[in-house]
Amino acid sequence: MAHPPTLNAAQTLLEAGADQAIALVCDDEQVSYAALRQRVRRAAGAWAALGLRRGERVVVLAPDSIDWVVAYLGVIWAGGAAIGVNPRLSMAELGPILEESAVRFVWHEADSTTALVSLVTGMAQAPSLVADDLDDPRWSRAVGQAGEIEPLLQDAEAPALWIGTSGTTGASKGVVHAQRVVLQAHSFAAGVMGLTAADRLYASSKLFFAYALGNSLLAGLRAGATVILDRQWPEPERVLAMVLRHRPTIVFCVPTLYSRMLQNGVAQRFAGQGVRHFVSAGESLPGAVRSAWRAASGVDIVSGYGTSETLCLMLYSQNDQGLLQPTPGTEVRFAPDADPALPRRIWLRSGTVALGYWKRPEAQADGFEDGWYCPGDMFLRREDGSLEFAGRNDDLLKISGRWVSTLWVEQALSQAAGASVLQLAVIGVATDEGLTALSLLVQAAAGQQCMAAQRIDTGMAALPAYRRPRWVHWVEALPLTATGKLQRVRLKAMHQAALATR
Repeated sequence: MAHPPTLNAAQTLLEAGADQAIALVCDDEQVSYAALRQRVRRAAGAWAALGLRRGERVVVLAPDSIDWVVAYLGVIWAGGAAIGVNPRLSMAELGPILEESAVRFVWHEADSTTALVSLVTGMAQAPSLVADDLDDPRWSRAVGQAGEIEPLLQDAEAPALWIGTSGTTGASKGVVHAQRVVLQAHSFAAGVMGLTAADRLYASSKLFFAYALGNSLLAGLRAGATVILDRQWPEPERVLAMVLRHRPTIVFCVPTLYSRMLQNGVAQRFAGQGVRHFVSAGESLPGAVRSAWRAASGVDIVSGYGTSETLCLMLYSQNDQGLLQPTPGTEVRFAPDADPALPRRIWLRSGTVALGYWKRPEAQADGFEDGWYCPGDMFLRREDGSLEFAGRNDDLLKISGRWVSTLWVEQALSQAAGASVLQLAVIGVATDEGLTALSLLVQAAAGQQCMAAQRIDTGMAALPAYRRPRWVHWVEALPLTATGKLQRVRLKAMHQAALATR
């Protein structure tokens, strides 16, 4: 796969937008492409003046904003590697990230200064804190005094940005992306949804999440379109308010949020608001949610598959069966010795595939090879060449001598429960006899416990016996990551706790 010998990812992102076109919108503020390029050049000059050197890492720790984007792209423009981090992390969670990744600077807002000072005091390699704060003039003075500098061109394979994995199945890993990641960042949005400079993109997820960063911000800027940002955390009413106010044409959300918007009764209000495409990713989209959303809003949901390691969506589905096909520019292959009758891991290749993990040699060897990436998820190839998602490799279980995907059971029960259930999960657990059985953890929608129980019973009765959960636990809520994905690593402990109370 040929790439230019040298480039700068931030410069490449900003070169397509017309000078007077609006690049970013956040609350009452907006900035044109001409103004954004100028601000990023000046921010890069500030980073250089503060001593940032080629390849050094900078954490951007703040709610989404235009200033966030300027600081982030300024790091890359100046030759550093930018890392967006969830501003809601506790200091206990943030500390190991800063230490392991040997961060040089942390760019943050005033309200986190006291906690950050306490955190970095005593660190062997403490990062310098740079506050975007009028009471702490270091950053504003550096920006004000800095000249606009030219982008530092680097090899296409040089690091440009890092993403933290979502932590759904364990500890987060640092994923290192190269400068070339931006070249195809708009392949999904342009190739599947017809993204042009006239579009307005809005992601309910935040920019520290690969889904929003790659598919909304980077894709939108690469196409010269307008990207809408929001400092606030996404709730159903907030997402609706953003759509009504800013009129995006492409909206990115996660399945849990689509489900909540249906439950809260706001989904119908998206009808006729000018949204051409709704996109779902982060985890599997239940067919019941997809069909209910179409009925409520009049617009289908395009379901996508991507990871932190691919940054952008690699596979997508536009059918009710959820069958997937590669996005433009994505190559897919299976291991040649795998049984084609069973779900298998796949290998993906695209210009947005990461260089690999930071200090995770075993995971690196398992997941990356010669520009290809192999996620831990399993797929079946249908006769027509489409792919059926079957969950992670540890979600495929042998029960009564037959292979069972917990994802398939979840989809069947979700379809049966409809709007009576807010969320459910199925896991494999060991029985007292040493066998494997299924456990269902389910959260009913508010006020619909009886209806949910009836529909779950009906759905389970329709399943083959070997696919029926042995245990059903009704829970107040299921654990989610900061990005809104189900935190599966905690589910077995929930099952055990539920058993102990019986």
